[in-house]
Amino acid sequence: MYFINIIYLNKKLKLMKIVVLKFGGTSVGSTDRIKKVANIITSFVKKKYKVIVTSSAMSGVTNDLVKKSKKISNEFRSEEYDVLVSAGEQMSCSLIAGRLNHLGYESRSWMGWQVPIFTEGKYSSSRIQKIYKKNILNYLKSGGIPIVAGFQGINSSNRITTIGRGGTDASAIMLSRFFKAEKCIIYTDVDGVYTSDPNTISNAKKIKVISYEEMLEMASLGAKVMQPHSIQDARLNRIDVDVRSSFKKSLGTLITKRKNIVDGKIIRGVSFTKNDAKVTLIGVKDKPGIAAAIFEPLYKNSINVDMVVQNISPNGKETDLTFTIKSENLSKTEKLLKKNKKISFRKIVVDNKVSKVSIVGVGMITTPGVTYRMFNALAKKNINIIIISTSEIKISVIVSRKNLNKAVSVLHKEFNLEK
Repeated sequence: MYFINIIYLNKKLKLMKIVVLKFGGTSVGSTDRIKKVANIITSFVKKKYKVIVTSSAMSGVTNDLVKKSKKISNEFRSEEYDVLVSAGEQMSCSLIAGRLNHLGYESRSWMGWQVPIFTEGKYSSSRIQKIYKKNILNYLKSGGIPIVAGFQGINSSNRITTIGRGGTDASAIMLSRFFKAEKCIIYTDVDGVYTSDPNTISNAKKIKVISYEEMLEMASLGAKVMQPHSIQDARLNRIDVDVRSSFKKSLGTLITKRKNIVDGKIIRGVSFTKNDAKVTLIGVKDKPGIAAAIFEPLYKNSINVDMVVQNISPNGKETDLTFTIKSENLSKTEKLLKKNKKISFRKIVVDNKVSKVSIVGVGMITTPGVTYRMFNALAKKNINIIIISTSEIKISVIVSRKNLNKAVSVLHKEFNLEK
């Protein structure tokens, strides 16, 4: 009987032209903006789409709820924290549905537990595993517009869970997967992905099409359009994602498979982070397991280590080990290293005035000379490279923070990204 129902539901899906629309916090940040969101939704209905909407909380609401939890208790239980912070999406979804009702459309809000959306994992960082489709499909078939709360679901204990900040993007992608949507459109406060931050590079250009891999690298390296785990979900499930502005009618950026990109660009963009710090342990007694011993307490204290460089002394008995972390973790990292009895070193040197600059592009896989061009361009501007890290489609360098804007500008120009 179960398999018969699955076949029946899949037939229903094939007969529907479904689009999933996600609206971020700024897009629903006021009642006036929610009215504009309702107009966007109805424009797709008029094009004969069956529309599934998922929404974030109104901008600022989640942060306010987090502050309230901290005033109540320094040890607010994680399961109650998820109940609390998921309330923002309930408000925005109700307001969107209410506006659509006002315009004469059948619509209702759905919380994660009402769909239901099933999750696994820890509170505040769960992942969507399954979405029950029958109720939503029946509602779509009847002409309704479901407004599904993003960022949330329920676990096996029937408790509300959340899937991390920025998690509504992941909700949209998984809704697109389970309902076999023709389109997944992420509406935000920017009109797409740019070759670099337009606030830093005035001639940065909007990217029309970008691969999952490039977008994943750019997001993890500082681009704030989408959360990295959401892009990974899209990549794994082969969901094309269209990033657009809810405030402009212009086309945005399509995130898709590599083979769908034919423009021949070597480098897609220049990303950067400002809040980095460099830590160097000088004269570490070198022996098997020493690196693990250094980084174990950092891991246990949720301190993310980014770039790592190790230099062995000529006698092979000592090593200098350098790594980067976020600036806000520097003081805690120093304390953990100094009280770590498993390691021995002569001196610790820190620098909290460094930044990371990265070039990203699948084109560098088959194009020789990219590394040389990057390093040569920086050298011509007397920008010293402190640390280098590479992957198949990315080259990152650590530079002095005072040289950050100059480095980003020269690399943007070197790879003709303004054209």
